[in-house]
Amino acid sequence: MRRNHEIEYKIYGEEMQYVEVELDPNETAIAESGSFMMMDEAIQMQTIFGDGSQPQQGFLGKLLSAGKRVLTGESLFMTTFTNTGSGKKKVAFASPYPGKIIPMDLSHFNGKIICQKDAFLCAAHGVSVGIEFQRRLGTGLFGGEGFIMQKLEGDGMAFVHAGGHVFERELQPGEFLRIDTGCLVAYTQTVNYDIQFVGGIKNTIFGGEGLFFATLRGPGKIWIQTLPISRLASRILSYGGSKRKEEGSVLGGLGNMLDGDGW
Repeated sequence: MRRNHEIEYKIYGEEMQYVEVELDPNETAIAESGSFMMMDEAIQMQTIFGDGSQPQQGFLGKLLSAGKRVLTGESLFMTTFTNTGSGKKKVAFASPYPGKIIPMDLSHFNGKIICQKDAFLCAAHGVSVGIEFQRRLGTGLFGGEGFIMQKLEGDGMAFVHAGGHVFERELQPGEFLRIDTGCLVAYTQTVNYDIQFVGGIKNTIFGGEGLFFATLRGPGKIWIQTLPISRLASRILSYGGSKRKEEGSVLGGLGNMLDGDGW
């Protein structure tokens, strides 16, 4: 018997997806502030501290829980959407940037998934959204994106979002994988996670791939994204703050002048 609300859903779109959640009477979904897209008339929206997974928690407890979420890049508040009508009603949540929405039934993963900060989109009411510190010294000092992560706990549906194409990989016991820290979306609690120095003077100075890898050792399931939001933002800034790159054009700067960009 599930402790969390049991919701039905459907994901629409390709590059800019949204998830439509269907709620029975008195069922509730929780979502990050700013992810709301649309809802039926009988849906009641309410802003709360934290994730609402522990309704008997006192104010200080809720404040501490919400404060921890700030460390993962989220806001102090979350929003609940409750069906106050007599029939099934729908509410939809949109992805914040191009990528994929990943549905995760936490009951299939022993009640816990660890994911990148900012990855959480929405979930069934009762799912706990907390903070996961990587306790190893090397991870803490050098992990960057991988040091402070989110943990989703419960037995209901949760939805996370990642950039570009997202795929799953099942690691067998003892199987080892190195991955860019920004490309790791989520992993199950059985996976051993750490940080490894790239090594080599040329790799460090000229490699352009960062100084550290995330290392993963099975068993367990991992989710990988092809376009971390940090990489996308960096590329946009590099183009927005300078003149157009020529991409091999034989005209070079003359092309910009002909277009009016060189004046």
